[in-house]
Amino acid sequence: MMMLEYQGKQLLRSAGVNVPDGIVVPRNGRAVEKIADRVEHYPVAVKAQVASGSRGKRGGVLRTETPQAMVACARQLFDTVFGEERPRALLIEPWLAIERELYLSVTVDGRADGYAVIYAPKGGIDIEDGPPPVRYGVGAAQRFRAHELRHALAGAESDYQLREKVVALAQRLVRAAAAHDCTTIEINPLAVLAGGELVAADAKVVRDEWAAFRNEQIRAAREEAKRRAGKLLRGCLDMQHMYVRLDGDIGLISGGAGMTMAAMDMIAEFGGRPACFLDCSPGPTSTRGYRPAFALLDADPQVKVILVSVFGGGTQMQRVANSMKEIMRERKSAKPVVFRLDGTNVDQVPAILGGFGARNHDRLEDAVAEAVRLAKGAR
Repeated sequence: MMMLEYQGKQLLRSAGVNVPDGIVVPRNGRAVEKIADRVEHYPVAVKAQVASGSRGKRGGVLRTETPQAMVACARQLFDTVFGEERPRALLIEPWLAIERELYLSVTVDGRADGYAVIYAPKGGIDIEDGPPPVRYGVGAAQRFRAHELRHALAGAESDYQLREKVVALAQRLVRAAAAHDCTTIEINPLAVLAGGELVAADAKVVRDEWAAFRNEQIRAAREEAKRRAGKLLRGCLDMQHMYVRLDGDIGLISGGAGMTMAAMDMIAEFGGRPACFLDCSPGPTSTRGYRPAFALLDADPQVKVILVSVFGGGTQMQRVANSMKEIMRERKSAKPVVFRLDGTNVDQVPAILGGFGARNHDRLEDAVAEAVRLAKGAR
């Protein structure tokens, strides 16, 4: 669950991280007018508060020099769509005189059996053009060792005073991630000001939704996200489906995050574009579990074809197939559906799917190839 920038910065501030003093403007025209009276010094940065990435490259951060320009920029940003999302708020901060932009993050990493610290000596929106980042595998938060990170940074950062500041900041981020059930804390850019001060100019904080059972803040955020979601998406969220909207035209219904990612990669490899990441693994055998997923994708005009890819050992495929049979009989949409079911009792699947004119593909490659062909034909 990704926090908005201002929420992430509030978390960082509580952990002792230096962040700019900002003003949050809710989505309210009168609030924009009133906030202009509270800003004393210019220039300022007006920043759209959205969960989608690449905000800076999409014009989501604007510099303004006067109250009138700030109000105009605020209205412009509120009317702009970023990755199918309109800003829920704006964050107004002083425009920083940045001497240098760095990158620093802490993220869950399976190779480290816990957290890993990632550092790059060149940050900002063009971080991909800089030197490769340095990775330090921490593991459990209490396993952090300053001398190990210091050694890892030696080859990437020549300024030893800056290295020490980065080491101290990284330790705070690791502790904050563990304390607040974060899977990622990313600061890009980590700004170096003229006096050598480090400031988190931006913050991307992702918290673990599955920690909601023990974390009241995460539980409340999940409920708020459900209230904001439309009826169809809310149906998927109520079933604990994992859904991420993408920009393609092949709607993917799958079981298990790994299988979903594999299918997405294969769609791209075959020249197609996935429209979503939709993992239905929490309820893999019930019609009730799959029905909201089909309703969501059938209603999406961008989706041209639906690919169902489910593999399971404990999951009985004949039960999944019977669920598909019932749903297909209920559907009003004419969008084609391609099936690839594999696992326990898969030998019973062809007869069940054949009962409503569908067939089961033996290989994911064949199912993906057909889905891509149908999607291209519908464009």
